[in-house]
Amino acid sequence: MRIQEKIVLAKKAVESRKAFDLVILDFRGLLVFSDYWLICSGSSTIQTKAVAEEVLKKMEERQLRPFHLEGMEEGEWILIDYGDLMIHIFREEERLFYQLEKLWHRAPLLYSEKEGLNLLEEIH
Repeated sequence: MRIQEKIVLAKKAVESRKAFDLVILDFRGLLVFSDYWLICSGSSTIQTKAVAEEVLKKMEERQLRPFHLEGMEEGEWILIDYGDLMIHIFREEERLFYQLEKLWHRAPLLYSEKEGLNLLEEIH
């Protein structure tokens, strides 16, 4: 599966569970362990777990299994690692605290729900 398809599949999965403040960052050339990050928020741990479960289900339907999964039990920051795509699902409070987008501000923004930016078609 092409990376663009994988990103769109994950994006649709998180959107279907009403995750919000969705962004996708391009880490090619910045990190050796991942090319893209999808970051989104949920208003509660119940929602973040539901979002993560939907991502896992939709990816599994396409025979994609994560290399690593953590945070499901607590639900405050769930990380799903698919190698070239890392998915970070935050409870809103943790997202504000960690501010990954600020920490990794050098990574180009490919998609931002808030800013109305969508450059996903440009991924190859």
